Amino acid sequence: MFTKLEHVALSVKDIERSIEFYRDVIGFEVKMRLEPDPKLPQEKVVALKGAAPRIAHLYLGGFMLELFQYLNPVGRPIPGDFTQADNGFTHISLTSTDTRADYKYLVEKGVEFLSEPTEFRPGVWICFFKGPDGEIVEVRQT
Repeated sequence: MFTKLEHVALSVKDIERSIEFYRDVIGFEVKMRLEPDPKLPQEKVVALKGAAPRIAHLYLGGFMLELFQYLNPVGRPIPGDFTQADNGFTHISLTSTDTRADYKYLVEKGVEFLSEPTEFRPGVWICFFKGPDGEIVEVRQT
């Protein structure tokens, strides 16, 4: 029986840039960084021959965001025309106490938004932005 969502993993081009963004701008705490020993069955568990990732575990509010930068094979970027309608996981969502204030703060940091804070339904404010590699992140206030 499954009991909860454990974490979400995000493959990134530059793990240092992504750590800086999610730690310094968003407020995640880095709890672990590792480069798995080549003797471990990394390529077996991810089904990638010669897999060599750098990994970081970041936490916010009890939730883990696991960052991967594959040194081998090097990952492909998110297509520039990727939309919320495309198949697969489309975004992660961050809980906010004040979506409009967080929007203003992130805009001042140069973050690109897909939308301004909008009252989606009574008492629920949302907006979406792009992370360092074009990944989509929702800011949600209820």
